[in-house]
Amino acid sequence: MAKAKFYGTGRRKKSIARVYLVPGTGNITINKRDIDEYLGLETLKVVVRQPLVATETLDKFDVLVNVRGGGYTGQAGAIRHGIARALLQADPDYRPVLKKAGYLTRDPRMKERKKYGLKAARRAPQFSKR
Repeated sequence: MAKAKFYGTGRRKKSIARVYLVPGTGNITINKRDIDEYLGLETLKVVVRQPLVATETLDKFDVLVNVRGGGYTGQAGAIRHGIARALLQADPDYRPVLKKAGYLTRDPRMKERKKYGLKAARRAPQFSKR
């Protein structure tokens, strides 16, 4: 580990996370706030930590995140993706572990566009016989 900072970009739905890994004690900071303060649900905190747990680097790196767009779930997924990519920069030997768990794959599911003649993407106007 010659460099001090490792970078990874994560995306999910409309969220984009810029993740920096710095050698440290395991603090996770999201938009200049602590993870416990930023993410309310415990499940989202677990999602964010998954790549670090899988590679057993939870207490080796401090995670600094700038994330924007989307909701909390999308942002948590984006952060997970970004952390996984940054871990690859830190040590390419983590690749098989992260790949097998599916943390390197960008989730392609996006919001479907609204179509003309419909009220939403697939929701049709209410039908009445008379």
